[in-house]
Amino acid sequence: QNRITKRGSRQLRYALVMGVQCGLIRSRNMRLKEFYDRKRAEGKPHKVALVACANKLVHWLHAILRN
Repeated sequence: QNRITKRGSRQLRYALVMGVQCGLIRSRNMRLKEFYDRKRAEGKPHKVALVACANKLVHWLHAILRN
């Protein structure tokens, strides 16, 4: 089972998850909101779905910076 890593910056992990949570509250990014809703529909707890969204956001940012 995948878990959030404990390596790296704790502050950065916290900022990513809080940023995702604020973004979901305001529903600015509909793709991220749909992904969150899909994870919740799969039965994932709120925090697990938030971390999954933060992970997806990091992958999007990495793809942008890579290109």
